[in-house]
Amino acid sequence: MYRYVDVRYFCCITCDLSFLVQDYQILTNMEAFRLRNKKKIFNDPVYGFIDIPDKLHFDIIESSCFQRLRRIKQAGLSHLVYPGALHTRFQHCLGAMYLMRHAVRILQSKGYEITKDETQAASLAILLHDIGHGPFSHTLEKTLVHDISHEEISLLLMHELNQNLDGQLEEAIAVFKGTHLKRFLSKLVSSQLDVDRLDYLKRDSFFTGVVEGSINAERLISMIEVVDNELAIEAKGIYSVEHFIVARSLMYWQVYLHKTVLSAESMLTKALERAQEISRRRKLFATPALSYFLEHIIDVTAFKNDASVLEKFCRLDDFDIFTSLKVWINDEDPILSYLSNSIVNRHLFRIELQDASFSEEKIALLHQRAQKCWNLRTDETNYFVVEGHTSNHAYHPKQAKINIIYKDGSIKDISEASDQLNISVLSQPVTKYFVCYPKELM
Repeated sequence: MYRYVDVRYFCCITCDLSFLVQDYQILTNMEAFRLRNKKKIFNDPVYGFIDIPDKLHFDIIESSCFQRLRRIKQAGLSHLVYPGALHTRFQHCLGAMYLMRHAVRILQSKGYEITKDETQAASLAILLHDIGHGPFSHTLEKTLVHDISHEEISLLLMHELNQNLDGQLEEAIAVFKGTHLKRFLSKLVSSQLDVDRLDYLKRDSFFTGVVEGSINAERLISMIEVVDNELAIEAKGIYSVEHFIVARSLMYWQVYLHKTVLSAESMLTKALERAQEISRRRKLFATPALSYFLEHIIDVTAFKNDASVLEKFCRLDDFDIFTSLKVWINDEDPILSYLSNSIVNRHLFRIELQDASFSEEKIALLHQRAQKCWNLRTDETNYFVVEGHTSNHAYHPKQAKINIIYKDGSIKDISEASDQLNISVLSQPVTKYFVCYPKELM
């Protein structure tokens, strides 16, 4: 036995070094394969193939907080009006990343210096810009959490990811916050003509079938210039900008602020408010992720003082809400049961819209009818009669301007440069007042 061991040892120390070289090459090839395996391609119905540019992008997309975006609808409850609007925030973020990288390539081709690291930072900033969205996107933004926007939550998540990635997102965070030295990169993430808006208009138009909202994103991107560290559009692209502004206005009133969508969103908000009220005085069924946000008042302070709040938020998605609604249909509380059944089975409230606020007499009459119809307390009628208003700017005059640059170097704001449309009119806020209530009150 001893001799046998000696022979093996001798063979090992006198073997040809080519075996070691071969082992090293195998390990190297495995590492190369592992990296290649992270060069994924998504087949997007809007743009075609979208490639994941590097390992860092891949790792972020694979993270649980980003994968959550697959379970959050991009257009909220718009699918109750447009059945095709079932696309997700995940798709939107990938599309916005695709447009960002395309925009950077266009600027580089025009001679603007954008380094590889800056390209990556801009790409990551737009990829993560919506990671802080809650269930059904904007619908419950002020219901489940208070005094904190989805942008602020996105930033908190970016800092969390940055710690886990040894600081690799520092520059991306600067682009997202608007503190990067190259301000035009930040404007591509957030401005009145950014790749975020370009993608959601093109994508939402595609999935809803509202062709009036379709825009030529590629044309707009090809017209981008940089002047004094700010974005501008070549004068020959002015008609594309005009179309973009009009398309955005039409999409808001035909899709995002469609009267039936407003009704559904109001009902869902009221259902969650009722669930919160009940959860704070008795046990109410909800998914574990949702229960925490029903039982506690979560605001910006809670997010900043308790790291677990952010973790709990990342477990919350559309499925938590809808699963709970389905169970609440049979809850002992008649208000929660009624609202949940109406949402799940699409028995939506009637809604009226007008340019001026509704008379106090009309609102009071609706409250009286609701109280009598369901034998409610005075304070409970607010769950059945929802009054509010909504407004939108097609082009906001007090936000970062869309600048048009002419061949002589002069620059004009689009509201001054436009000769086909009265942009100054589109710059005024359009406000509509609404009241929604059960059809039984008619």
